[in-house]
Amino acid sequence: MKKNLLLLHGALGSKDQFNKLESLLDENYNIYKFNFSGHGGLEIPISKFSIKLFSEDLTGFIEKNKLSEVNIFGYSMGGYVALYTSANTEINNPNQIKKIFTLATKFDWNPTSSAKETKFLNPDVIEEKVPKFADVLKARHSDNNWRKVLIKTAEMMTDLGNNPELTDNDLSEINIPVLISVGDSDNMVSVDESKYVSGKIKNCEFKILENTQHPIEKTDVEILAKEIKNFIN
Repeated sequence: MKKNLLLLHGALGSKDQFNKLESLLDENYNIYKFNFSGHGGLEIPISKFSIKLFSEDLTGFIEKNKLSEVNIFGYSMGGYVALYTSANTEINNPNQIKKIFTLATKFDWNPTSSAKETKFLNPDVIEEKVPKFADVLKARHSDNNWRKVLIKTAEMMTDLGNNPELTDNDLSEINIPVLISVGDSDNMVSVDESKYVSGKIKNCEFKILENTQHPIEKTDVEILAKEIKNFIN
């Protein structure tokens, strides 16, 4: 019987970014994916974007689809959400999540790091200076929503900088197998922060992916698919 594999996208992302990765994995696994609240054209919530909100999206999806023993691949923010959910036993049924593989997940949130990231999330600047990226975001989140997604993501990053949602104590509560991976050319996530977090989780592997930048579009999905298979199997 095929194992279940759930793919979680990152901030500003959508489930459609995993189409090629899914095609390399669907012979081996039952693949599931969804868009977090406000992403991929979904209605923008009145509430703030937050890790807690997206964790509720995750547990709601698992429960709605009656999934058990779910293996999760979380890219960037998706990895943070998966670990947060696993660490918070009051919202995670222990039988639901079996293993977590993260790639390019930023853990070192503080006022300085959040300010560095949020300065790139001004929709007016993006539309003027990087119009091609603006067009990508419009196609991904709709003409009406893309600006709100940027603004709400920036607010969430500011909140994370002031109050990180994953502490060392939280990480120590994770009792399932985890693999933390980061690209050697990632300009947002450092090897040091990734390695540090891997050392705080009881049953955790750490891997550096060579010639890999932060954007999922620039990741060699064939290598990534192989690494996911090796970890889950």
